[in-house]
Amino acid sequence: MSHARQQGRDHWRTRRYRRRTERAASPRTRALARLVAGTPALPLLIVWIVVLVNLADGTGRIWLPLLATAPALAAATSGPYEVLGVGSLAALLGATIGVRHGVPASALTAVLTALATVTLAGTLASALRARRERVLAAVRSVAETAQHALLAPVPETVGPFQVAVHYSAAAAEARIGGDLYALIPTPHGVRLIVGDVRGKGLPAVGTAALVLGVFREAAHDEPDLLDVVSRIERSLARNLGADDFVTAVVAGYPETGRLEVVNCGHAPPLLIRGSDVVAVDPVRPAPPLGLRALSGETPSLQVLSFGEGDQLLLYTDGVTEARDEGREFYPLAECLSRHLCDEPARTLAALHEELLGHVGGRLHDDAALLLLRKPAAVPGAGGAEPARVAAR
Repeated sequence: MSHARQQGRDHWRTRRYRRRTERAASPRTRALARLVAGTPALPLLIVWIVVLVNLADGTGRIWLPLLATAPALAAATSGPYEVLGVGSLAALLGATIGVRHGVPASALTAVLTALATVTLAGTLASALRARRERVLAAVRSVAETAQHALLAPVPETVGPFQVAVHYSAAAAEARIGGDLYALIPTPHGVRLIVGDVRGKGLPAVGTAALVLGVFREAAHDEPDLLDVVSRIERSLARNLGADDFVTAVVAGYPETGRLEVVNCGHAPPLLIRGSDVVAVDPVRPAPPLGLRALSGETPSLQVLSFGEGDQLLLYTDGVTEARDEGREFYPLAECLSRHLCDEPARTLAALHEELLGHVGGRLHDDAALLLLRKPAAVPGAGGAEPARVAAR
């Protein structure tokens, strides 16, 4: 069972359990549970500490102003009603202590006025923060929907391949960026693309959407993989600015044992055969998509043997250009050799965890990984054909 599927089942089990629990509980119990869950524990602890110190010290006046820290802290962690509750409790206890210890009326009034001012300001700040959080949650929901529409989830098995994909946007709050990938079965075999749009933000997302839309149409229509690339090139030439471009690797598997690769200015894929990891460098370098008119060069088609047990890793430069504190790049090929296994999802999960450790926990560029594996032949089946590389 995949990790994503297991997460989905756990989510629905949790929801069913919560519904059963809520139905079983009385309205008074549910209200009390919500109150306890929303209680700002640390601000209340501060209030009681100040009260106890005042009672132990016996002077009253010195520590009372510290009560204002409770509603101020509650404003950063709790809702407006909780802030009002903390402030009201602090004011009530402060007034009680002041009267008990004979604090002058002018001094007590000043303390209570300051406490009321902090409470009201904290309540307003809490309400504004809650509103910003709701807006951010809505934006993130839209971004997630856009990502699922743009980068459709890739199933674990596509055609004869096991597949795994891992995508991380540098803008973690948005969860979407300028890297792109797609893998689809077509009448001409399984075809895939991994690319990187120049730039970031919404313009990069728009360009990625354009590339993926053209690729999905052309991959079904064009028997020749080079014609698929040409369709994307023509569309970008009409729609991109003079300084915009997209690096990409387009690949196809038209027949058993035959893998076609077209590299347009992108990082070379890594071919894994046994324990060997080899970069598939283009025989004839080609410019990125969108720049062919400036150079006049056309991409070449490489043909690789791809038998049972072979794997192909495609990635973007957000992976290989990730640096650690010593400004050292992430050694992808070396790390891939350490984490290879028969399950692409496990391999990519280990790579991503190590990548985050390499950069200190946060990536500074979008990063995409797509791993393709041809499962080993069943006993009695013929062996894989010998490796070969050709170009045209």
